[in-house]
Amino acid sequence: AWRQDFMATFLNRDLREFGLNVPAQTLQRFWRMTAHLHGQLFNASQIAGALGGISHTTVGRYLDALVDTMMLRRLEPHFVNLGKRLVKSPKVYVRDSGLLHALLHITDLNALAGHPSAGASWEGLVVEHLCALAPPGADIGFYRTAAGAELDVVVAWGSRKVGFEIKFSAAPKVTRGFWQACTDVDVDAAYIVAPVAQGWPLQTETTYAVNVASVLELATVFKTHEPSQGVLAR
Repeated sequence: AWRQDFMATFLNRDLREFGLNVPAQTLQRFWRMTAHLHGQLFNASQIAGALGGISHTTVGRYLDALVDTMMLRRLEPHFVNLGKRLVKSPKVYVRDSGLLHALLHITDLNALAGHPSAGASWEGLVVEHLCALAPPGADIGFYRTAAGAELDVVVAWGSRKVGFEIKFSAAPKVTRGFWQACTDVDVDAAYIVAPVAQGWPLQTETTYAVNVASVLELATVFKTHEPSQGVLAR
């Protein structure tokens, strides 16, 4: 209940102090919509229609307000110059998992386990961990092409790039699109982040290391001096 109270106070009082004079009910509907779109591509025109036909620029203003106040995270595409048709829309996440669950009326762990957004919730949790752990000044985005190549997160700093695919499975599997994305981005290492107690190396014939990792093991990823060696390799 306190999360609902927090959101009500934030919408009715705090946002107004930032100069956003929008009815709290409208912003609450927008926030709830972003919760249902958690981890998906953000389509301002589609949301504008659902909110009663307001302009997509107004929707963009709502998004900016919740991003600037750290309620939402906007993850931009990672672009590489390969002449491929890349997805250009950002992905949006509710930054706090507790608020996400409150917006989706998920009340406990059992409700979460059976909810269709459980995988998306896990993805958002991992994204927040990666953003917190990434080196200062790192470029953090995602990679997706129209042909289906995809990495959920790409972190680039200096001359290094590390890719992450997030799977809500204790026995994660990756698709051809993952391998293609690793090649397109030219990663130094790649990780499949899953709800496991301990990671393991994924055997491949590629020139870069690919490992399954737990959330706790992510803390070591960016500390290694040689990302191409894979910090989780045994």
